[in-house]
Amino acid sequence: MHVDELTTPALLVERETLRSNLDTMSAALPGARLRPHVKAHKCSELARRQRDDGHPGFTCATVRECEVLAAAGLGGDLLLANEVLDTARLGALVRDGSRVTLAVDSRETIAAAVRGGVREVVIDVAVGLPRCGAPPERAVDLARDAGRAGLEVRGVMGYEGHLMMVRPEAERARMVTEAVTPLARVAAELAREGLVASDLVTGGGTGTYRENTAVTEVQAGSYALMDTAYAEQGLPFGQALSVLGTVTSVSDAHAVVDAGLKAMSLDHGNPTVPGAQVWFCSDEHTTFAPEARVHVGDRIRVLPSHVDPTVALHEAMYLVDGDTVLERWPVDMRGW
Repeated sequence: MHVDELTTPALLVERETLRSNLDTMSAALPGARLRPHVKAHKCSELARRQRDDGHPGFTCATVRECEVLAAAGLGGDLLLANEVLDTARLGALVRDGSRVTLAVDSRETIAAAVRGGVREVVIDVAVGLPRCGAPPERAVDLARDAGRAGLEVRGVMGYEGHLMMVRPEAERARMVTEAVTPLARVAAELAREGLVASDLVTGGGTGTYRENTAVTEVQAGSYALMDTAYAEQGLPFGQALSVLGTVTSVSDAHAVVDAGLKAMSLDHGNPTVPGAQVWFCSDEHTTFAPEARVHVGDRIRVLPSHVDPTVALHEAMYLVDGDTVLERWPVDMRGW
């Protein structure tokens, strides 16, 4: 199939760029050093390729992601790096033979893990992002609470998401070290107290995978497909993801493509149209000023600024080699 035969807007993934991204990260973080985060691509077919590259475990953000991976035969070591109170579906996965580890940061989330039948947890430690995570000084007590509740504490987790886009690199490295030092201290303390089953320290992401040396595994996800926000960080990954659109209107000063807010996320800024200046996006349209003349009916590729929520807007992604469609991959981990 040629890309011109696709209904637009359509999510495209360039095969060679994807392969290069996967290989580059696997070389930097081989085997269990990388726990790919599937929230970025929400696609079990892509996850299978990450597993085949030697990465046995996955990071998930939702129960749905855990369920789809388990159904695809990829449930050998799933970490739900998120606090969840409704854990019954996770317990069902455990009973069916999947390994599911849940992040906890309070007595309530510990109780929820027990109630649902989850057996393993990590203590989520706050490292500067004002989101989930317990203060470092509470981590030991939480680990004791989890142990008394019959749970196995695999280790600790911390996510420095607020530092992923810091520039320059030297400043990012300094801030990452400062953020994760308490996490490493907590991990060492829990080990001394005999409160953890392993030396697992999990965290990090695409933006800090080189700077975060405190973790034993990195939860990177965006590196596989990439977006324009990460592209500005000087990372060694290419833009594999684009949104194919059709030019539907042309005037003297601008043109319109049929991919707008319902096809791309703008939380990290406007998308990019190569060779053009993007003016604005509306529900079904992106208005842009092209450097060279375009015509109604032209197919163009729009580069989104944030991969994760963009992918979640689509039912499928198409693996392509230039203008040739090779495969259709369902985005099968959408929903909760």
